[in-house]
Amino acid sequence: MKNPSDGDLGKKLALLRDRERADRILSGIRKGVENVGRELKFMHVCGTHQDTLVRYGLDVLLENVGVRVIQGPGCPVCVTTTGEIEEALALARAGVTVAIYGDMLKVPGASGSLLRVRGEGGDVRVVYSVEDALKIARDDSSKEVVFMGVGFETTAPTTAATILSEPPENFSVVSCHRTVPEALRFIAESGEVKLDGVIEPGHVSVIIGTRPYRFLSEEYRLPQVVAGFEPLDLLSGVYMLVRQVVEGRAEVENEYTRAVREEGNVIAQEMMKEVFRPVDVKWRGFPTIPSSGLEIKDGYEMWNGRKKYEDILEPVREREYPDPPGCRCGDVLRGVLEPHECPLFAKICRPDNPVGPCMVSFEGGCAIEYKYGRWKMRN
Repeated sequence: MKNPSDGDLGKKLALLRDRERADRILSGIRKGVENVGRELKFMHVCGTHQDTLVRYGLDVLLENVGVRVIQGPGCPVCVTTTGEIEEALALARAGVTVAIYGDMLKVPGASGSLLRVRGEGGDVRVVYSVEDALKIARDDSSKEVVFMGVGFETTAPTTAATILSEPPENFSVVSCHRTVPEALRFIAESGEVKLDGVIEPGHVSVIIGTRPYRFLSEEYRLPQVVAGFEPLDLLSGVYMLVRQVVEGRAEVENEYTRAVREEGNVIAQEMMKEVFRPVDVKWRGFPTIPSSGLEIKDGYEMWNGRKKYEDILEPVREREYPDPPGCRCGDVLRGVLEPHECPLFAKICRPDNPVGPCMVSFEGGCAIEYKYGRWKMRN
């Protein structure tokens, strides 16, 4: 039986992909840019935004009206460091069952990938959620199960909720969770990329709301818009940013009002505060960013994989792991480089032979560029 709301949903999606509306918005963007008198550059920090931009050709349409949208560190798997990949590899090689999201499987570490370790007999499980990892532990108490907690504020609450549920002793988490606002502060302070505004991530903003972004506008005079993921969401977000630039404003506006509230999801925020503490942590392509990591608090240390397997992981954490030679994934994540500008792109580095995580994750800019064949148009 058809759900009565299916028709309404179809109509809403049609509106968010309506070509005539898109043309009107693009016309408004063009006029705004002409008013400013120069090309405008905006950064987004969401892999899903990058997919929408490239899949629907919005990046080209926007460049034609004087706006360039570049990607930032919006792919959680991509910003996970080689050292953290090595932690997972060390655990799997030591006989621990390692549960990961699917796009972590092929990410190269310094000594291989989890796919390779699984082929060698390691117990590496692909899960859709932390709850799936917990089920593995509950179903077989003889297995020591570690969930690699990768992701921003979008996935961190589910990890926190699982720990608060007091899982069995054979379950633990190695937290690789990170927070977005701190990375944005680093980008703004570094001045490496001159930006006219920022498109904030929809999924993350559902959890944290719009308030945590205010400092960018107040301290750095950067216009900001939280945007959804449909084509007209992004075009509308760009139009709102252009309008702020034209009017000389710098504030946080919310295009994604159907999902994001100013205060965010307070319950999810409280769970994160209860379970995690902020720590200084490196991001791929970045130096250590203060207070940008989420580590499990001492009160929950029995489920902290880094504490539980300290003898295995401490030697890994003490080492330095340089990026693979020639890989420019870090530059892509900082918005310094477009994927096709990397000398390895589509040559040595391809989905079937990835050199860096940006070619692995479905949110990675290189994987998206390759998937939709945009690089072929540039050659």
